[in-house]
Amino acid sequence: MGFPRGRTLVGSTDNADTVTEGPGSVWRVDATQQQDRRDEIASNLSELSRIVHASRSLAEVCQAVVDAAPHVVPGCDHASIMVAENGRYRTIAASDEVGAYVDGLEREVGEGPCVDAIQSEVYQLEPDISNASQWPRFLERVLAETPVRGVAGYRLLVEGTKAGALNVFSDQAGQLTPNAADTGVILASFASVALSATAQRDRADSLQRGLTSNRVIGTAVGLLMAAHGITADAAFQTLRTASSHLNRKLVDIAQELVDRGPDR
Repeated sequence: MGFPRGRTLVGSTDNADTVTEGPGSVWRVDATQQQDRRDEIASNLSELSRIVHASRSLAEVCQAVVDAAPHVVPGCDHASIMVAENGRYRTIAASDEVGAYVDGLEREVGEGPCVDAIQSEVYQLEPDISNASQWPRFLERVLAETPVRGVAGYRLLVEGTKAGALNVFSDQAGQLTPNAADTGVILASFASVALSATAQRDRADSLQRGLTSNRVIGTAVGLLMAAHGITADAAFQTLRTASSHLNRKLVDIAQELVDRGPDR
């Protein structure tokens, strides 16, 4: 089960109890509706937890987070996650083409909420970029080429290290209020924990594969030594030569030798 596009309230204010839905129509949200909204967010986070638990890679976890963002963060229409690798940035997941495109603009102009979020200690919020922005080159391109009119960026920590940022975009100015942005902090914190857990799992899996490979290669070396009366170095070199000539991984050659025996 994923996150289908849901209805987003238009014009929600920082007081969280007044909503504008279309020109001139303002109505007050009672306590029950506020609780319903909190319950909806909790439900979406619960669903996100289930999806993340079933995911097997960082890319899958990131995609689940950005798909959930429009259903968790009030006012969010698009979301993306950009990661820093070797001094460069790349988008690892986006909720849609708009999110990915805005990320691309950030990379082109060298400024924007994601870049600053990765480098700073606090999240970046500009609910209305239609008139001015701390990122003038970014503002010019976004206004001219996308429907986005509000942005927020949250750094993501993977095992305590700044690894990237969650970007949240709104198509209507003023929708990403401070209260809405604070909900984004919750989602970004959830994402950081999930990404850290996935990284630890990947490292454990890699270590286990390494141990298994070493064990298989060691067994194959022992079989060659016993069968042909050669040294361990000579047996290992035999495996390396076979791997090179057959253009196959050494561990695969070793596994076949263990499965079939050295004389076959």
